[in-house]
Amino acid sequence: LALKRMSVRKDYRGLGIATALGRTVLAFARQRGCRAVVLNTLMLQHEARALYERLGFRRHRRYVLPTAYGRLANCTITTYRYDLSGTP
Repeated sequence: LALKRMSVRKDYRGLGIATALGRTVLAFARQRGCRAVVLNTLMLQHEARALYERLGFRRHRRYVLPTAYGRLANCTITTYRYDLSGTP
């Protein structure tokens, strides 16, 4: 399952909403027999990266955005993966 976008409005951050959404995504994927949940995030999204790591996602790979701007700005994308195999 690929998680494409997840966002919480700034004035509602810090209330556990993103954590609840992340756990819901993992439960949804697990119930449907998915093997893993994957997502991409930018290097600048420190809070998002910390959230994914707290939820148990692991860094899978990093790469520079394959565009002229990406190469010029060294815009690094991190792919995270949460393996679901063997979990209840």
